[in-house]
Amino acid sequence: MKIIGTSRPRVDCVAKVTGAARYADDLVLPRMLHGRILRSPHAHARIRGIDLGPARAMPGVYAAIVGEDLPVAYGILPWTEDEYPLAIGRALYIGDGVAAVAAVDERTAIAACAAIVVDYEPLKAVLTPQDALAHPEIKVNEHAKDGNVSKKVDLAFGEVDANLARADVVVEGDYHFASSTHAAIEPHCVVADCDARGQLTVWSSTQVPHYLHRALASVLGLPEDRIRVIQPTVGGAFGGKSEPFDLEFCAAKLAMLTGRPVKIRYTREEVFYAHRGRHPMQMHFKTGATSEGKLLAVDSSILIDGGAHSSFGLVTTYYSGQLLGAPYALPAYRFHSTRVFTNKPACGPKRGHGSVQPRFAIECQLDEIAERLGMDPIELRRRNALGADSTTINGQHIGSNGFLRCLEEVERASGWKDKFKKLPRGRGVGVAGSTYISGTAYPIYPNEMPQSAVIVKLDRSGQVLVTSGVSEIGQGVETMLAYVAVEELGCELSAVRVITGDTTLCPVDLGAYSSRVTFMAGTAAIEACRAMRARLVDAAVTSLECAPEDVELADGRAFDRKHPERGLTFREVTRLAETLSGTLVTSGGYRTRKVGGEYRGGSIGASPAYSFTAHIAEVSVDERSGLVQVEHLWVAHDCGRALHPINVMGQMEGSAYMGFGEAIMESHAFHDDGLHKGPNLLDYKLPTSLDVPELHALIVEADEPGGPYGAKEVGEGPLHPSIPAIANAIHDAVGIRLRALPFSPERVRDALRAQGGR
Repeated sequence: MKIIGTSRPRVDCVAKVTGAARYADDLVLPRMLHGRILRSPHAHARIRGIDLGPARAMPGVYAAIVGEDLPVAYGILPWTEDEYPLAIGRALYIGDGVAAVAAVDERTAIAACAAIVVDYEPLKAVLTPQDALAHPEIKVNEHAKDGNVSKKVDLAFGEVDANLARADVVVEGDYHFASSTHAAIEPHCVVADCDARGQLTVWSSTQVPHYLHRALASVLGLPEDRIRVIQPTVGGAFGGKSEPFDLEFCAAKLAMLTGRPVKIRYTREEVFYAHRGRHPMQMHFKTGATSEGKLLAVDSSILIDGGAHSSFGLVTTYYSGQLLGAPYALPAYRFHSTRVFTNKPACGPKRGHGSVQPRFAIECQLDEIAERLGMDPIELRRRNALGADSTTINGQHIGSNGFLRCLEEVERASGWKDKFKKLPRGRGVGVAGSTYISGTAYPIYPNEMPQSAVIVKLDRSGQVLVTSGVSEIGQGVETMLAYVAVEELGCELSAVRVITGDTTLCPVDLGAYSSRVTFMAGTAAIEACRAMRARLVDAAVTSLECAPEDVELADGRAFDRKHPERGLTFREVTRLAETLSGTLVTSGGYRTRKVGGEYRGGSIGASPAYSFTAHIAEVSVDERSGLVQVEHLWVAHDCGRALHPINVMGQMEGSAYMGFGEAIMESHAFHDDGLHKGPNLLDYKLPTSLDVPELHALIVEADEPGGPYGAKEVGEGPLHPSIPAIANAIHDAVGIRLRALPFSPERVRDALRAQGGR
């Protein structure tokens, strides 16, 4: 490899560290108006009428709209389109948008929203999953077919009851996972402009430009060829920007009505009410094993609070069970998952979508089993590890698998054998493992077209232009695409320009979600670059008078391997190739191959490859205050192959940090009336730089044959084991089992009192 496996500066780093990068809110267009959305103060209310007259009469107000102006329902999944840009008939949660205005500036827009008169009839709200099931007559979402049930999944594999009956040890318990938000630095923001020809351009901080493009066409009733979505620099997303939101539709509609550009930017409070963060789950798990520590069966029942809309909820309900079939070999497994609607903001995908919550429960139960058997918990996991080239009990094929090496790495690096059960009281270590997908097997809306495409164009100047619809949200995809171009074409990194996230200029990529980008866009880029390489080699052969297999492209040159002094500059070979074969443009694409089980839902959680992770946490617990300090987190992650090692380590550390935050302090919580307890970054507790443990990123490489240069995902998988590893370390430190998040001082003190401590 020429550049793959090295850590050069990222292609977007200078713009970001100098402040030159332009985010959506940096965009200012001539004659631009500012939009604002009026939001419901009620968790559930009938809208008897809205008087826009006072707002429209205000100087500086150019337009005002209500839900009936945008009457087409939408949703990220085509099977559950159950949202409207603005509420029609009923407001379903505190913060639900009911009207929007466009004015000359933000101050005027805020005043105009305050002038709108809404006649609400408050209705009974359901605010817990139990209430949602107990009161189907109080229907939250009119699109629900079964009371307040959003989705129900019942799947079983193997002889669960029989295996549990013959188990030597059975562990059973209830676990609660709190909701959490993404807390991206950049709030959602959009600028929309409709020109004189009726062409709509939308600049949005989305992470799914092509899905937004599709939804805009549907809701606005416009042909898709009249819409262009451009993704500026995005200041973080983590799943929180992976579907369309009300501000994008409202800005577009207001721009169409006024003939002027319109910008809408969420306040931080609005980000909390847009939400789409981690689903709260109430989980009951039962796990059985033999006296030798071999797992026999897992039985789980999960109740999921989905909020007022479906979002990705259909997938979430499956993910809460489908991704538990690895990294351990389970001979029998059953899960029952029910997602319900409540009068709260909709939950959606957050880093490690749907599978972080059950991973917490199962990894804690594995620790309990090991304790009952007097076995080292790492040894228990080793004995049950699912090998490479295997198939899970629910039909998911595992290719490369570095899980055992991950366990070895964290065991070695942490000094586990000298610490587990050997540290003084108040200090402890805990271990956990996990697996995650490298891209979903199928696109969100089924089709036979490529999920990801890349176009490569060579200019006679020697510049390499790579265009792709991928979403750069901070994970380094533009650098990855540039690396592929350098590796395959032999040009200098400085010669490569990457353009992404523009539905007009770039070929389709379906977005940054499910850890799909490197695997799919990287594969497409290799295909496009190798087609271009063939044209360059053909041209070099005519000049160097050597066999094609003797042509080397490297270090900005094309030369004869047998006679390296004989060569052409990259610019010269590019010009020669254009002379011989015309304009130099090639393309590549990633097409989904069929994977997964042959049953309803078997494709959900199915992936072309899977990553593996192991964590060890070291904690200290102050038994008087209940404060948990996470001192160290060792993170070993099998990413297939590290294309850019420093970037990979950054992703590993970022994932572990987010898991640590959810474990110790984060909670997206509500009062009894549906009002958020703290929709700001003061009341919603996040770890600061002073709280973060020492993070030790340990890269494990188990090459995946189907991945680009052997690579698999690294963006989401390293989050999963953080939470159970911390929970298990707390048990090692003070002997308590915490089964509800976050592990706050209050919960720790309560558990210690129940244990009989002070």
